[in-house]
Amino acid sequence: MAGKKKILVVEDHSEIRRLLVFFLKQMGYDAIEAATGMAGLAQASTTLPDLITMDLGLPDIRGVEVTARLKADPATKHIPVIVITAYYGDEQLLESVVAAGACEVLYKPVSLRVLEDSLRRYLAAESHEEPLQQSN
Repeated sequence: MAGKKKILVVEDHSEIRRLLVFFLKQMGYDAIEAATGMAGLAQASTTLPDLITMDLGLPDIRGVEVTARLKADPATKHIPVIVITAYYGDEQLLESVVAAGACEVLYKPVSLRVLEDSLRRYLAAESHEEPLQQSN
């Protein structure tokens, strides 16, 4: 990996956000955080991370809308967005997240191994390296 990859964690629950940031730093990534959708948009625009993890139930702007805005902005549209949510079984929501431009949806509580595999896959694709295969 040439230089540390930056990952923006957009999550309103401080405990979950702190755990994700801790995990990402342990993996060798630079982790930046935002507790609201507006803060996530601002952080993404100023830091241009390599990947974003996005909660859907944010207090100001829903994660679907934040993702759509990121994908509509030429400066951030290339950044992969992995949604991490607790909304199970809502097919309409899942369709709207995919339509907004999310590359994957993971459900809380997310396995750290699954998250690690997803991060590596999308960061490898972003840097044109051979992506890792997801193991079952």
